[in-house]
Amino acid sequence: MNKSNKIIFVIILLITITVIGIIIMALSTTKQSEEAEGNGKFTIVTSFYPMYIATMNITEGADVNLYNLSEPKTGCLHDYELTTADMKLLSKADAFVVNGGGMEEFLPDIKANYPDLIIIDASEGIDIEEDNAHVWMSISDHIKQVENITTGLCKADPTNASIYQQNSANYINKLQELLATEDDSLKGKKVVLFSEAYEYLAKDFGLDVRGVLDLDEEKDISAKELAETVDIVKRDKVPLIIAEKEYGEKMANAVMKETDVVSLYLDTIIRGDYDKDSYINRMQDNIELLKGTK
Repeated sequence: MNKSNKIIFVIILLITITVIGIIIMALSTTKQSEEAEGNGKFTIVTSFYPMYIATMNITEGADVNLYNLSEPKTGCLHDYELTTADMKLLSKADAFVVNGGGMEEFLPDIKANYPDLIIIDASEGIDIEEDNAHVWMSISDHIKQVENITTGLCKADPTNASIYQQNSANYINKLQELLATEDDSLKGKKVVLFSEAYEYLAKDFGLDVRGVLDLDEEKDISAKELAETVDIVKRDKVPLIIAEKEYGEKMANAVMKETDVVSLYLDTIIRGDYDKDSYINRMQDNIELLKGTK
């Protein structure tokens, strides 16, 4: 190959490489754009863990995008502040599934910023305990939440309505089987709760709640609260404290030193893995633990 041909070959090679590079960049940009726009699929965002697990069961097999607003470690949404990433995610959403009942205190901001976003309130029509929106902790109420989510999704996305309805029916059957494992053997048993979330579980079992102390990562235990709780346990002869181990163990240990009460640590199911049976398995564990105190 002479010098002239070599130069032509190099020029052609460079042009080819440049063209291929441009094509690759174009394809990459197109892919990222499609992903950013959800690939044209119906996009659902849930507010936090219990809503995600319920919606995941309802949408299984449907050609949709499903995202959770807050990571599993976030837990309850008390005082949760929306991030820039949250707002970006919601800007691409077609529907936003929320627990409702005041749990998502940021909801007015969402409605103001995204007036066209369909918001599905899972707790619509459910009797909410005063200033307590931990509805999913009652299996019977959670079944109604699943029904509400299903109704909202079918209306918002009729293309996948038949899938939503079938999945919902299957999941509700599982929840009803779980509900049937509860019984009235603990009805009337006196308890003190160290999380308001357990009020819904107590309602399902007919427990006699003598006191509620809502403990979390931001609440310090005062000497007055400890004394008042000890007084309640002694006065009413309360045999059982129900608490969340992470936040209630310190207080429970302090009360047990002063009384004969026993503590039981149950799961509030506000964080965890993304297994579709997570709610059912963990609530079943709660039920078995409770029934073990008979």
